Amino acid sequence: MRNKSIFLGMLLALGATCAMAQAKVDDYLNIPGPLQLNNAAYRLAWSAHPNKNYYKQEYLVPGETLERFNSLVTIDFLKGEFRPADLAGQKVEELKKLKATNPLVNYNVYEKDQQYILDFLISQSSADGKQLLIVERNVYRYERNANPAQPGIVLLCASQRAYGNGIEPFLQKLKTDKMKLVKAVAEYKMPAVTAKQ
Repeated sequence: MRNKSIFLGMLLALGATCAMAQAKVDDYLNIPGPLQLNNAAYRLAWSAHPNKNYYKQEYLVPGETLERFNSLVTIDFLKGEFRPADLAGQKVEELKKLKATNPLVNYNVYEKDQQYILDFLISQSSADGKQLLIVERNVYRYERNANPAQPGIVLLCASQRAYGNGIEPFLQKLKTDKMKLVKAVAEYKMPAVTAKQ
C-alpha cells in the first residue's frame, strides 16, 4: 500500500510539465479537440504514456508554449480501481508540506457527488529567495472515468500563470475573480476516456 501511495504521489503531484514540443502529438485518450474551457480554445500540445496505466495530455491556446504559458489545460488518466477522494487527499498532503517552506501556498477543496475539485496556488522564487518569479494557480477536478470498459480516474487541470511584474495584478484579480475558473472547471463536460492500449 505504501508503494502504491508513493507511486500515485509521484504521478499526480505533477503540475504543468515543461517539455519539448513533439513533431506529432499522440492523442492517447481519444479526446476530440480543441477543448473549450473558460471562453478559450485549447489544442493538444504535448502527451505522454510513461507506463501502461498512466496517460497525460497538455493543451495550449494558440501562441503560447509549454516553456512559458499564461494558461494551460491538462488531462491525466490513471487506469485502475482508485477513488477520487484518495487522489485529492494525496495532493492536499503534498501542499501542506510545501506550505511549510512556501507561505504563499494555499488551497481549497470542494466536493459534490464523488467529484472533487482542488483549487490551489503555488510559486517559484529566485535562488536567493528575494524575488518572486512565477505564481501558478491550478484548479484540479478528480472524477471516475465515465467509460466502464476502462475504470480509472480522470484529472482535469486548468492552470494559470503570472511572471515577474505581472504577479501582483494577477493576485489582485484573484481576489474578485477566483470562483470563475472553479465554476468553469466544475461545469466542464468531462470526456469519457478511451485510452489507447
